[in-house]
Amino acid sequence: MTASISALLLDWYDAHARSLPWRNPPGLPPPDDPDWPYRVWLSEIMLQQTTVAAVKPYFAKFVERWPTVESLAQAEDEEVMAAWAGLGYYSRARNLIKAARQVAAQGGFPGTESELRKLPGLGAYTAASVAAIAFGERAVVVDANVERVVARLFAIDEPLPGARKAIRAKAETITPENRAGDFAQAMMDLGSQICTTRSPRCLLCPLSHPCEARKTGEPGRLPVKPAKQAKPERRGMAFWIERDGANEAEVWLVTRPGKGLLAGMRALPDDGWNAGRDGSGKPPLEGEQVRQGSVRHGFTHANLVLDVVTLRDAGQPSGKGEWWPIERLEEAGLPTLFAKAARLALARE
Repeated sequence: MTASISALLLDWYDAHARSLPWRNPPGLPPPDDPDWPYRVWLSEIMLQQTTVAAVKPYFAKFVERWPTVESLAQAEDEEVMAAWAGLGYYSRARNLIKAARQVAAQGGFPGTESELRKLPGLGAYTAASVAAIAFGERAVVVDANVERVVARLFAIDEPLPGARKAIRAKAETITPENRAGDFAQAMMDLGSQICTTRSPRCLLCPLSHPCEARKTGEPGRLPVKPAKQAKPERRGMAFWIERDGANEAEVWLVTRPGKGLLAGMRALPDDGWNAGRDGSGKPPLEGEQVRQGSVRHGFTHANLVLDVVTLRDAGQPSGKGEWWPIERLEEAGLPTLFAKAARLALARE
């Protein structure tokens, strides 16, 4: 049965594989191109907890600006973080820079799953994906899509996360010796397009016949997930400080600390909301405070309501920062939270 599952899936993939800028056509070995592992690795880091549609423009921008891992390794941290802005989960970008420099220093990407695991930001899933797709190594690749397909295929009804050991063991049994990269990508495509979270399209599924969950009549019930806990809500303040520059209006931006939430990113100054449950409410300098409204933003661990306050007649802020031309604010690479706050302040001003 397990051999027939991989054969059925690969036949389906040969006919229905998505055409993606980081993907090799099905059935072909990994390209004999020294930059191929870089492109695979970059795409896999970007795709962590992010949709293909969101990643495509960022991937294109990165490979145009930094076409090799060596060029990325030589980039300034601020440039990379600014280019990443809006993609979220910024620790991925920080690890991307560290890993690029480590790869460049050692003369290229390691070709095995175990060695790839030693690079910053590469966990079990990403290391297995890069090993299988970039180097053709047989590696068992399990992401959320694969988890869902395997749980339904074998009717694994133990709740997550406890079921992950059984799911991985079953995924091991169906991963073929050859075309492991195609198989991994086929599983991802199947999970994202056919075996979806809600209303799986079983009539179009190449694995509908051997699927145990389909036989029960309730494939959408699996995998069993624990009940979601409500996120806590926190509040904070961001400050819009504007001046008339020599040639154009400018806004005061700071660079966030190298550790913690949104580390190393340019941002509007704030009241320190991420240092505790709530910020102190203290502005970075004296001036007339005009509340412009609030923006909401969801983080993994909490939801944030950020009050946006314009400081008028405020003078020169103390501490490190820079006056940035408002007309070129999009080039600053503000993370989504502060981009929202800036848009609100500009609209109200």
